[in-house]
Amino acid sequence: MVRTVIIMGAAGMDFHTFNTVYRNDPDYKVKAFTATQIPNIEGRTYPRELAGSLYPDGIPTYPEEMLPELIKKWSIDEVVLAYSDLPHEEVMHKASLVQAAGADFKLIGSEHVQIESYRPVISICAVRTGCGKSQTTRRVVKLLREKNYRIVVIRHPMPYGDLVKQTVQRFATYEDLDRHECTIEEREEYEPHIDHGIVVYAGVDYKCILREAEKEADIILWDGGNNDICFYKSDLHIVVTDPHRAGHELRYYPGETNLRMADAVVINKIATAKPEYVAEVRENIMRVNPEAIIVDAASPLSVDEPDAIKGKRVLVVEDGPTVTHGGMAYGAGYLAAKRFGAGEIISPLPFAIGSIKETLEKFPHLKQVLPAMGYGKEQVNDLKETLNKADCDVVIAGTPIDLNRVVSINKPIIRVRYELEEIGRPNLKDVLKDFLNREQA
Repeated sequence: MVRTVIIMGAAGMDFHTFNTVYRNDPDYKVKAFTATQIPNIEGRTYPRELAGSLYPDGIPTYPEEMLPELIKKWSIDEVVLAYSDLPHEEVMHKASLVQAAGADFKLIGSEHVQIESYRPVISICAVRTGCGKSQTTRRVVKLLREKNYRIVVIRHPMPYGDLVKQTVQRFATYEDLDRHECTIEEREEYEPHIDHGIVVYAGVDYKCILREAEKEADIILWDGGNNDICFYKSDLHIVVTDPHRAGHELRYYPGETNLRMADAVVINKIATAKPEYVAEVRENIMRVNPEAIIVDAASPLSVDEPDAIKGKRVLVVEDGPTVTHGGMAYGAGYLAAKRFGAGEIISPLPFAIGSIKETLEKFPHLKQVLPAMGYGKEQVNDLKETLNKADCDVVIAGTPIDLNRVVSINKPIIRVRYELEEIGRPNLKDVLKDFLNREQA
């Protein structure tokens, strides 16, 4: 008998899981996706052009809140969890909800979703959103380019628009970002790579994406989103941890999976974290993956105009995912405000409007920073108006993008930059030397 399935997701691993496990299997019928974490992604249909011949009408997407109702409506056999950054306890709450509604609860193993490349693959993943994957990826690219390798980055999906148009996306210029109508979250991930002359691929169908990227690369780098596992079979798996959230490396799904699979683990942000938290992360790594190489690192902050911050009343804007479902109460912008002597860090709460106000209400831990939310033109406008209303002298942008490219506001925006710097040995150069020696053997 054909088993009926619902895939729980957030427009990322859910689509990839369908494409690799279910799309062409007549023994299963995926009745729906559910959506959470990302605004305005429910109500869409995964189109027939991507869903394949078994799904001539495509596959609908519903809010995750409807899951028990959908299970009963269609007598669903199994529900697959396919998104990330979830505490282990929350995973089991979802499993209990599914089982109580009468369905099996399922997690798909990496072997079933990872695609094999014709090129060597280095995957850079994390245990939580906001650990520092992107600057780690940029550091690895730099080291490989010094040895004259052609590098292409493939980024974890963020398909929040027209899914057919987003099947395979290539980003090499700022014009590409505009042409693909990228959200702020997408720009946060793509712009820093483009600034360094790195070609980035992303989209929906990651087998097609891989085949295109392989044409112009000697080595593929997977820049993982959230803390999902890599979509490709990896020849070197680097995982980034964050001692500002010590203990999370063993308490989040699938971050702990990544940690246990890692060949090398970066302990990032050492310079700004408490020593006892760094020690806790190190002990946890050694306990669950004693063979992993541990690399100590920091992500030092810099700004173009530090004098423009000193003594001023500032509003801090942070990378959206890091401080929303990533759970951080602050990020690089807040740390820069403190380091460069801001006179006062004002709360965004009195000035937030529309969807920005709703976001702050949804994440009540955000008292002193504003997430750079921009999922669509309406939300970008809400962000712009919130910043215009704010009673401050300067906006400090800890988001990885140049916010001036997205919004034009009535006060200066000071951009915070950060790159990865290893501390001591072993470092990433050592890790890559061993990897390249194995590849050339």
